Amino acid sequence: MTALTEEMIASIKAVPVFPLATASKNGIPNVAPIGMVFAKDPETLWVADNFMNKTRANVEENPKASLYVYGAGASGCLQIKADVTVATEGADFEQLVSIVHEKKPTLNPKALFILKITDLFTCSPGPDAGAKLA
Repeated sequence: MTALTEEMIASIKAVPVFPLATASKNGIPNVAPIGMVFAKDPETLWVADNFMNKTRANVEENPKASLYVYGAGASGCLQIKADVTVATEGADFEQLVSIVHEKKPTLNPKALFILKITDLFTCSPGPDAGAKLA
């Protein structure tokens, strides 16, 4: 089981913007700055699709993503690899819409990206850079 620790979840709550990397089925990469990332549970992240086009197309073709957690308030540096599913309706999507509206009422999410964590790596500099955490 690959799960976030409480310290990792606290880092996710503290960081305002996350680079989210995806690739098309042909391997063409895309990185987008994402501001709405939530730890649903220690094994699942929710990402609000408010403005994504290339990212959404990529995960529909190739349901894999990598999220980078680093910045003021973060404890170290973390790279999260995940399998992605996209939801545009249902209870989880409606819950995401409510969460987003609490933070920014003018945003209307187009979709919910459900990231099931597959791997965790450190990306802090030093001899252990890139080491697998789980």
